[in-house]
Amino acid sequence: MSDKNKSKKFVPKPPQKPNLQLWLIITAVIVLIGVTWFNQNSATVEITMKRFEDMVLSSDVKKVTVIYNQNYVEVTLREEALENQRYKDELEAQNRFYNPAGPHYKINIASVDNFIENYTQLEEQLPEGERIGYSAKEEESWGNWISSFGFLILIFFLFWMMMRRMSGPSGPGGQIFNVGKSKAQLFDAENKVKITFDNVAGLDEAKEEVEEIVEFLKTPSKFTKLGGKIPKGALLIGPPGTGKTLLAKAVAGEAGVPFFTLSGSDFVEMFVGVGAARVRDLFKQAKEKAPCIIFIDEIDAIGRSRGKGQMPGSNDERENTLNSLLVEMDGFGTDSGVIVLAATNRPDVLDSALLRAGRFDRQISIDKPDIVGREAIFKVHLEPIKTSDDVEPKKLAAQTPGFAGAEIANVCNEAALIAARRNKDAVDMQDFQDAVDRVIGGLEKKNKIISPEEKQIVAYHEAGHAVAGWFLEHADPLVKVSIVPRGIAALGYAQYLPKEQFLYQTEQLIDEMCMALGGRAAEEIIFGKISTGALSDLERITKMAYSMVSIYGMNEKIGNVSFYDSKGSEFKMDKPYSENTAQTIDEEVRKLIEFAYSKTVTLLRERKTELEKIAKELLEKEILFQSDLENLIGKRPFDKETTYEKFTRLKNEKKPNSESTTVDKEKSNNPEETKEDVIENKD
Repeated sequence: MSDKNKSKKFVPKPPQKPNLQLWLIITAVIVLIGVTWFNQNSATVEITMKRFEDMVLSSDVKKVTVIYNQNYVEVTLREEALENQRYKDELEAQNRFYNPAGPHYKINIASVDNFIENYTQLEEQLPEGERIGYSAKEEESWGNWISSFGFLILIFFLFWMMMRRMSGPSGPGGQIFNVGKSKAQLFDAENKVKITFDNVAGLDEAKEEVEEIVEFLKTPSKFTKLGGKIPKGALLIGPPGTGKTLLAKAVAGEAGVPFFTLSGSDFVEMFVGVGAARVRDLFKQAKEKAPCIIFIDEIDAIGRSRGKGQMPGSNDERENTLNSLLVEMDGFGTDSGVIVLAATNRPDVLDSALLRAGRFDRQISIDKPDIVGREAIFKVHLEPIKTSDDVEPKKLAAQTPGFAGAEIANVCNEAALIAARRNKDAVDMQDFQDAVDRVIGGLEKKNKIISPEEKQIVAYHEAGHAVAGWFLEHADPLVKVSIVPRGIAALGYAQYLPKEQFLYQTEQLIDEMCMALGGRAAEEIIFGKISTGALSDLERITKMAYSMVSIYGMNEKIGNVSFYDSKGSEFKMDKPYSENTAQTIDEEVRKLIEFAYSKTVTLLRERKTELEKIAKELLEKEILFQSDLENLIGKRPFDKETTYEKFTRLKNEKKPNSESTTVDKEKSNNPEETKEDVIENKD
């Protein structure tokens, strides 16, 4: 245990307060059981008047009590009579644990006066010393009343406790009487969020947009003096993990105004009308604290396009919630002091009325960061981690193409855990490379037993990918190739460095398909057989080929048409083309894939020597990097500089540039140097 942990003192948890409601319920149940038990013990056997007369004449009766307000008589037997087996069996049948002190029997009478008169005549038949007389009293029937209605009392008591808890102060929205209350969490001066814009990296354009909103709330006069109005809403759009919620947290931490946050699913409830009521209550609270900000995460839960997939005459609760939100954002009763921020990764399903100007005036796109953004994100997440000197954020950013902010945070955390598992004092570059492998390919399966034949197939399969990508002009350059089993079913993988681009030409897509088919082509060339290892490759090229033919219009026979539905219509049962067109699309897709496959086979046959070298090296080392491939088969025959190479070159040129700058300064101080020389050196 470290000194830091030893210095920490154990702070005992404060004692929990007793649950008074639970103890009240337990007490009520105990009282009810006790009263019922008492009344059961004092239960009596009902008899007729004739039987009572026989008992009196037999001198078995000890006491007679007339309950004049209930019109019945209690009879108590003598101790000697209780020894009679007939009485004992009769009383035990009524109550096994009867009270020997009585009363034991009960007689229902029509009139108290008639009973007293008959009883007096009956006693005259007894000798003078055996007459016991009678007593009269008025019964307090609380015990019998509780015994009779005890179950109903318990039910009503439990119902009262439940209602009290549901309407209690445990938080609005979670109780049955507060079901229409908003579930929004409020952040203000008392519980302020600690995340600021300094914690958000790689989102410079999006930060500028939201920073302006925060600045408007802090100093509105700067904008209103020129006639500007505060935007009513901003919609954050981007793939999962790109930092939409993090940016909203930074707004909450920076803004000096109340900040309401909740999820779109918080409006949805099984009760009809609850969603709309919660929307109204949310904006009511916000208007009371205006100016303020409302953040709705995953707004697509309530903001889907209306009318899709709905049965005629049905009442869609989600649509009612959306209608209420539309009215609150831009209706007759809107307040300009409330700004709505929302986030979604599915903007295609949102209703057009929600996206129009006046509701969400700004749609801020948050894409996956480029290499510069990834470097900034790495710098933020590397701050709390103790790293070695060889860890460079720029190099890590170049080795993680296509990673979102959440994945970069996961890589940094995994690297720290891997280094701790290896008992290192600091996290080095090898730990980060292992963390990247784990995030991309999954957990390394060290105990997976692979036969030498299967391992050889995997090696040539991955070598085929590597060679195809190395000698195709438009393919992405290779970063790493591995035959170490990872994940659920991955026996190997190849990592590439995609270019930072948004438009792809036909030749580029065909080269990407050829690179994906390199594994299967290598198996056919070397072994004359194919395996099931190309499943993910075939799935990828099939989707790519159908996209080229039916979406991007990259096929001469189909023409410049696109069958892509950008609106994302749900429950669409028919295709927007005929059966003949569908058959033509299938044929053209098959032709395109066959062309890419034949091109790949031809390339690998020509480069069979390089294929053999890489496969044998993989079988020996299991992991090969870009530098290893350059040593084996030489540099790529294309002089285009990759993003990774560009950043490496800039890093290497950084020190000479600084030295030349110093020389330039010395030369500029030379009075004999001409003006033209200074300008030339600056250039």
